[in-house]
Amino acid sequence: MDRALFLAMSGAKQDMQGMRVHANNLANVSTTGFRADLQQARSMQVFGEGTPSRVFTMAERTGNDFAQGSVINTGRDLDVAIQGDGWLTVQDASGQEGYTRAGHLKVDQMGMLQNSNGQLVLGRNDSPIFIPLPINKIEISKDGTVTVLPKGAPPDAMVTVDRIKLVKPDNRSLFKDTDGLFKVIGNRDPLDADADASVSLAKGMLEGSNVNAVAEMTSMIDLQRHFEMQVKLMKTAEEMDKSSSSLMRIS
Repeated sequence: MDRALFLAMSGAKQDMQGMRVHANNLANVSTTGFRADLQQARSMQVFGEGTPSRVFTMAERTGNDFAQGSVINTGRDLDVAIQGDGWLTVQDASGQEGYTRAGHLKVDQMGMLQNSNGQLVLGRNDSPIFIPLPINKIEISKDGTVTVLPKGAPPDAMVTVDRIKLVKPDNRSLFKDTDGLFKVIGNRDPLDADADASVSLAKGMLEGSNVNAVAEMTSMIDLQRHFEMQVKLMKTAEEMDKSSSSLMRIS
C-alpha cells in the first residue's frame, strides 16, 4: 500500500505546484510584456537501500512561453514595443543586467530613464541612460536612439542623448529570475554592449501579456480535478491498509 500512497502523494504535490504556476499566469494577464510560465516536471527514481523501485515527480525550472503578446496603441512618447524578437536591457536591484519586454518607460526626478518597476534602462557601455533636465520633449526612435529637446531650445534643436541597449539572445538560454526579469543561464556577464541592429521598436505602443486567460483557467480546473483524484487514491490506500491489518489480526 505504501507504493500507491507514495505515488498519489507525489502526484498531488505536483498538481499543487502546477496550480500555483497557472494562478500566477492569471494574475499577470494584464501585466505589460509578461511571458507566461510553463509547468514542467519529470519522473525521478528514489534511491536508497535496496532496489530503487519508487518513482516520484520532480519539479524542474519553470519554462516560459516566448510568443509575442498583443500590441496596444497608447500614443505616449515613452511607450515602446519591441517588434519581433528581442529585449530591452535594464539593471536589476543587484546591479546585474536583466532583460524585459515591458516598454512603459519614465524619467525620474534625477533624469534617469527607468521602466515601470523603477529599474534603470541601460544604454551604451552598459551604463544607465541619463536625461539632462529640464526638457520640452523626448523621443525614442525605431533603433532605440533617445533624443530630447532642451527647455527653451528651438523645435529643430533635438539632441541625441543615448541609445537603448536592445539585445537578441537565444531564448533557450534565458530564465526568469525572481524579480520578473529574464537573464542568461549561468552567465553573470553582460551581453555585447552594442545594441543589436536587428531589434526594432514601435513608438507609442506597448506589448501586453501573452497569457491566454481561458487556457489558464481550463488548466487550473483540470489540475484541481486531478488533485482530488490523487487525494481519493490516498484515502483508498489507507482503507486498503486498514483492511489488510484486520485480516492479519483475524488470521
